[in-house]
Amino acid sequence: MIAAPEIPTDFTLLQESETHFSSDTDFEDIEGKNQKQGKGKTCKKGKKGPAEKGKSGNGGGKPGGPNRMNGHHQQNGVENMMLFEVVKMGKSAMQSVVDDWIESYKHDRDIALLDLINFFIQCSGCKGVVTAEMFRHMQNSEIIRKMTEEFDEDSGDYPLTMAGPQWKKFKSSFCEFIGVLVRQCQYSIIYDEYMMDTVISLLTGLSDSQVRAFRHTSTLAAMKLMTALVNVALNLSINMDNTQRQYEAERNKIIGKRANDRLELLLQKRKELQENQDEIENMMNAIFKGVFVHRYRDAIAEIRAICIEEIGIWMKMYSDAFLNDSYLKYVGWTMHDKQGEVRLKCLTALQGLYYNKELNSKLELFTSRFKDRIVSMTLDKEYDVAVQAIKLLTLVLQSSEEVLTAEDCENVYHLVYSAHRPVAVAAGEFLYKKFFSRRDPEDDGILKRRGRQSPNANLVKTLVFFFLESELHEHAAYLVDSMWDCATDLLKDWECMNSLLLEEPLNGEEPLTDRQESALIEIMLCTIRQAAECHPPVGRGTGKRVLTAKEKKTQLDDRTKITELFAVALPQLLAKYSVDAEKVTNLLQLPQYFDLEIYTTGRLEKHLDALLRQIRDIVEKHTDIDVLEACSKTYHALCNEEFTIFNRVDIARSQLIDELADKFNRLLEDFLQEGEEPDEDDAYQVLSTLKRITAFHNAHDLSRWDLFGCNYKLLKTGIENGDMPEQIVIHALQCTHYVILWQLAKITESSSTKEDLLRLKKQMRVFCQICQHYLTNVNTAVKEQAFTILCDVLMIFSHQIMTGGRDMLEPLVYTPDSSLQSELLSFILDHVFIDQDDDNNSADGQQDDEASKIEALHKRRNLLAAFCKLIVYTVVEMNTAADIFKQYMKYYNDYGDIIKETMSKTRQIDKIQCAKTLILSLQQLFNEMIQENGYNFDRSSPTFSGIKELARRFALTFGLDQLKTREAIAMLHKDGIEFAFKEPNPQGESHPPLNLAFLDILSEFSSKLLRQDKRTVYVYLEKFMTFQMSLRREDVWLPLMSYRNSLLAGGDDDTMSVISGISSRGSTVRNKKTKPATGKRKVPEAEESSSSDSMWLNREQTMHTPVMMQTPQLTSTIMREPKRLRPEESYMGVYPMQPEHHQAPLDYKQQEEAARQQQERAAMNYVKLRTNLQHAIRRGTSLMEDDEEPIVEDVMMSSEGRIEDLNEGMDFDTMDIDLPPSKNRRERTELKPDFFDPASIMDESVLGVSMF
Repeated sequence: MIAAPEIPTDFTLLQESETHFSSDTDFEDIEGKNQKQGKGKTCKKGKKGPAEKGKSGNGGGKPGGPNRMNGHHQQNGVENMMLFEVVKMGKSAMQSVVDDWIESYKHDRDIALLDLINFFIQCSGCKGVVTAEMFRHMQNSEIIRKMTEEFDEDSGDYPLTMAGPQWKKFKSSFCEFIGVLVRQCQYSIIYDEYMMDTVISLLTGLSDSQVRAFRHTSTLAAMKLMTALVNVALNLSINMDNTQRQYEAERNKIIGKRANDRLELLLQKRKELQENQDEIENMMNAIFKGVFVHRYRDAIAEIRAICIEEIGIWMKMYSDAFLNDSYLKYVGWTMHDKQGEVRLKCLTALQGLYYNKELNSKLELFTSRFKDRIVSMTLDKEYDVAVQAIKLLTLVLQSSEEVLTAEDCENVYHLVYSAHRPVAVAAGEFLYKKFFSRRDPEDDGILKRRGRQSPNANLVKTLVFFFLESELHEHAAYLVDSMWDCATDLLKDWECMNSLLLEEPLNGEEPLTDRQESALIEIMLCTIRQAAECHPPVGRGTGKRVLTAKEKKTQLDDRTKITELFAVALPQLLAKYSVDAEKVTNLLQLPQYFDLEIYTTGRLEKHLDALLRQIRDIVEKHTDIDVLEACSKTYHALCNEEFTIFNRVDIARSQLIDELADKFNRLLEDFLQEGEEPDEDDAYQVLSTLKRITAFHNAHDLSRWDLFGCNYKLLKTGIENGDMPEQIVIHALQCTHYVILWQLAKITESSSTKEDLLRLKKQMRVFCQICQHYLTNVNTAVKEQAFTILCDVLMIFSHQIMTGGRDMLEPLVYTPDSSLQSELLSFILDHVFIDQDDDNNSADGQQDDEASKIEALHKRRNLLAAFCKLIVYTVVEMNTAADIFKQYMKYYNDYGDIIKETMSKTRQIDKIQCAKTLILSLQQLFNEMIQENGYNFDRSSPTFSGIKELARRFALTFGLDQLKTREAIAMLHKDGIEFAFKEPNPQGESHPPLNLAFLDILSEFSSKLLRQDKRTVYVYLEKFMTFQMSLRREDVWLPLMSYRNSLLAGGDDDTMSVISGISSRGSTVRNKKTKPATGKRKVPEAEESSSSDSMWLNREQTMHTPVMMQTPQLTSTIMREPKRLRPEESYMGVYPMQPEHHQAPLDYKQQEEAARQQQERAAMNYVKLRTNLQHAIRRGTSLMEDDEEPIVEDVMMSSEGRIEDLNEGMDFDTMDIDLPPSKNRRERTELKPDFFDPASIMDESVLGVSMF
């Protein structure tokens, strides 16, 4: 390509006083009538000499044209408004706005160009105006510096970032204006060597500005300008090709028919098009080298995103010129960007390229180098990026299946089980394109076949194979949901699935294995559920959404189709798989999604009878809980009083329950006969029948069978004899629980008599006593069942039962006594707060494997949550939570979230009582430590340190609002002080109280006291102190001294926190007219000494608070030397400290000596502080600029993978442009390097620049 011309560094004016242009819409200017001035053999582009400056237009005398002042129109009306206002309004047709500007440019291009310059300045949010005088006599750098000074520093917002309806469409209007401007000027004005040179020079200078608004706006303008020029270049290329073909066709004619004048015209046109194309290329190269290569790695993510988005458009629009490694490398490098929005632009840019299969050959090298990065981005921490990465890989897969290896594909396959639905759907589409979208040629002849012979049969098998190989059974619903949008026809081919299960395999066809049949049934159930419910499975999506009319119609059609097919097929399927518990459990869920009206309208009653017979047979054959509950739910779904089939199903259900109840009573009578030892067969019969009744009682009201009496008899016998099988006890407890709940539901829903209430109250109390007895059972499973049910019953029959206007239920309220509360708490301590290794599998006595340990932990968490719920709803006393809270640190990983939530809820109920409970838990731990180690324990021991750390964690839970927790914190300190002085030392007052070390723990809460409350607590502390105690300085008295200091030293903590908060929230805008006074104020020597002395008395409190620096609004793209700060100004001016006042009277000489020594120590420490702080400031530590951050980092969830040498194998030749350095730009040594290798883009010294 031809070398670029030198872009003028100042806004030069041509010598001609007037310029004449033809219509800008005449593209086929073959005759050359509209040939532009200033372009020809004798006219060369370049910067004008100093003598030529200001001699064009109006002769350099007038500052503007008619009716203008400072480049602004003065007439009223939209057509005469400033360009910025018109674009901001966004109401006028942009083409008419541009046409008006072109007419103005033809009349006086200096003033029109000045309008355009001010347009870009104003679009940046700058209130300054470039005057004609500035335009004529100042260089770019001077103008930009002047505009920077005029920039509004009161706000960091500018049009591209402002919110509000008037700015909502500003960006699109701004971009549209630039595009239309170039399109309307593409035939003459852009080649006049004036308008484009001036605009490019301006935008290049602004894009390197230290002001973010200038840099952001000008980069967007330059990139959109480049995009418009690329479109012009593409049109020129097409016209050159057409002209060349016309020339070749004319030249190939015989001499007699050849038109020489036409040949000359075509040659002239081709030459002019070539010159225009060369000039467009030079403009594009100037923008690319002057703006893009610097701003694509800008510190601001929005600017980087703009560059990457536009380069993607260039490569897609004009692939012959831009789709090569010289440009693709920028997209490849930027895929490692720190910000998700930039990585997202990279992927969307690449999608536009890979979508066009004709471009695949040009992307081969890029794909080989950056494929691994794209694959790794499927695990990006930003879900939007991960989705687009998967979509990009899908396009890569469609373009060439050989590119992606099996390992690459597997990285995407497992994402179909992702909890984030868009990621899973994208992965499902990838999976569908890989395995299910291709059809074999022989399938074309069987497209109309159905069932087992349909083309979907093999695809269904493939889906089953994939599901089994993924080894994530129980997650079929997620797999189905992932593929629901792209493979709906396949997933809704229930006829094919049914045929694969019921029909015999064809000749030569392999039958499905038992495992494959189970998987197919599970997948079929999930597809039916998805079609009937029309919402994703649990864990995906934000809940049920409102269906459209079309979706509702599809849902109804699908339910009709499901019912018509499976009303007939389900009895056959149940008959075939009646002995397989897993298959039957899934098949029995199908009637929940039937349209039961079809049984009547479709005359399918005989199939309903067959279904009921099969369910009855399954109940008799199985004792598995899951199967029995599935049967119970199926009866519940079919027993709907709205449909005519209700009576038929209700009769069948009642007959089944009658038989079960009679059998249970008969078996129980034999089983409980005195004097006979029940054998195993009798126990099994009782257990299996009890299981069936319990499963049905869960979903059906069996009150008329009076099951409470027989279950109570069974449980009471178990308590008396102690030899009842555990499973019988567990199911008897559960069945009795259901009896009580159904009776409560009946009383609540209908008007009940007093006798009903008293009977339920009596049964409930008796049942609670039985459960309390079973809490001490030797069998762990029985104890856990009794505990869980007891917690539920206490919760249901607590005072909460009367809420909602149900005062008539007051007789049922049951409050547990202290013994029951104590037993519940003991159960939690013995069975929840245990080590993982101590918890053995209660079923087989063997050590748990990893999965069993997780299941056991889940069970223990449920037990703890059940008890904590009683605490939160004040069913049990809040102080029982002390034994729970003290386990917070030890079992943080297992139960930390539950305990923390319990603390939060109890604090909302009663702040003071919660604080008392917290301090009680610390006291319990302290007493346990004393019992274990004695009173002479080591305060540096891990046990004591652990209690202090727990106190610190408790203190953090009180939050930052000290006013809300004021009384609670004060009460906490009161109880802590009383506990510390509760046990006097038997050796006399000269020895510390036995619990004095507890004050060391209590000091962790001192920071939560308000200043005035600290004084109050200190006065309360003095009531327990004697005169001798205040004089003691031995190590054993350190807890008292430390606690006293924490109450005295923080006298101004509130002031400090307020000032620190004001400093951190202070405006980041500097008022350039206001000078900081602190820098010039000198502290008097005496005041300085006093302040430093008081500060260093409490240096432990002050040193932890960082200095809050105000951030200047205008920062440079170059790292500036940090402003040096005098430590006495930063610390002493912000944190005035009150001197410590000792309450106990001391000898005057002792006071004087102590004060002198203290002052000397403070002075020495203060000198050390100044020295260390000055060194830290000189190094620039902890004083980072707001925007100082590396652009690129590893953003993947997985830590695997490192960025390799991205240069290897890439052709990094870029446009060969020797663009002279512009005078208005800073020296290249001050800018970031222009070479493009990963080292430069990853180097923090390059990227750690600060931006406005």
